[in-house]
Amino acid sequence: MAGKDYYQTLEVPRTASQDEIKKAFRKLAMKYHPDHNKDDKSSEARFKEINEAYAVLGNPEKRKQYDTFGADHFGKRYTQEDIFRDFDFSSIFNEFGFGGGGQNIFGQMFGGRSYGRARRSPFGYAGYQTRSAQSKGQDLVYELAVTLEEASTTTNKVISYQDGDSQQNISVKIPAGISTGKKLRLPGKGRPGLNGGPRGDLFVQIKVLDHPLFKREGDDLVSTREIRFSEALAGTEIEVPTIDKKTLRLKIPAGTQCNARFRLRGYGMPNMTGSARGDAYVQVVVAVPQKPSKKQKALLKELEEAGL
Repeated sequence: MAGKDYYQTLEVPRTASQDEIKKAFRKLAMKYHPDHNKDDKSSEARFKEINEAYAVLGNPEKRKQYDTFGADHFGKRYTQEDIFRDFDFSSIFNEFGFGGGGQNIFGQMFGGRSYGRARRSPFGYAGYQTRSAQSKGQDLVYELAVTLEEASTTTNKVISYQDGDSQQNISVKIPAGISTGKKLRLPGKGRPGLNGGPRGDLFVQIKVLDHPLFKREGDDLVSTREIRFSEALAGTEIEVPTIDKKTLRLKIPAGTQCNARFRLRGYGMPNMTGSARGDAYVQVVVAVPQKPSKKQKALLKELEEAGL
C-alpha cells in the first residue's frame, strides 16, 4: 500500500474539492463495477483501487493525514483494514442501485473480511455500519539546551511549544547526569489522535552545551591548568574549581611533567542510574614564555650548565 497515488487513481488533481472527488469516484465505480464487467480481473482490480482511493480521499480527516504524511508514510501508518473502516458500503452501493451485492463483492475482493458491524438498512438488505478508525496522534520532538551545571543536578525547565492554535507551557524535570542525545518522554503531550484516538507523545531531546572550563568524558570532567616551569620543577599547590562551585586545593609534586593528570575522586558528573559519581581530572600544562626576559635567559643558561 505504500506509495499509492490516490489522486491519480481517481483521476483528480490534489486541489479537487470533496464534491469533485465524490463525482469522480462514482463515475469510475460505475465504469469498473464487477456487475458491468463479468469475469474481468483487470476491472475488478481497478474497482478495488478506486474504492481504496475514495475510502481515503472521501474522508476529510484521512485525506488530511494522507496529504500531511505523504503516500509512503501513510501506507506504513494505515493498514487496508484501517482504511475501509470508514467506508460505508451500504449507502454507496444503494446510490449505484446494486443493492446487497456490494457486501458480497467486497467480501470476495478483500478475503472475506468485514470492516464494520452488520446492520439492517432501511432498504431491506444487509449493509455495514461503519466505525471511524482511531489512531494515535503524531509524536513531537523538542530540542532542549541545558548548561553543564544544570545537567550536574536535578533541575526543572519550562518549555514552550505550539500545539495547533495554542501555545503549551510544560515544566520538564531534568535528571542529574543527563547527557547530549538523551530523550525524555512526556506521554500524551504530542498531537491529538485521529477520530478520538490517544494523543502522541512529546520527546524532549537534550543537548548539553559546551563549558568554558570543563570537558566532559562520560561521567568524568577534565579541566586544564597552566603552571610555570619552576612550579613544575619544584612543585606547588594550586586552587581548582569544581562543577558544584567548590574550590579545592591540589598539590602539584616536584618534577611534574607536561600534560600530567591529577584525579579528584567523586567530583565529576552524577550518574543517571544513581551509581557512583564520576571523577574530576586536572590536566597540568607547563607554560613556556614566548619571549623570555634577559634575566630568564641568564637563569636558563645557568640551568643548562647545571644539566637541566
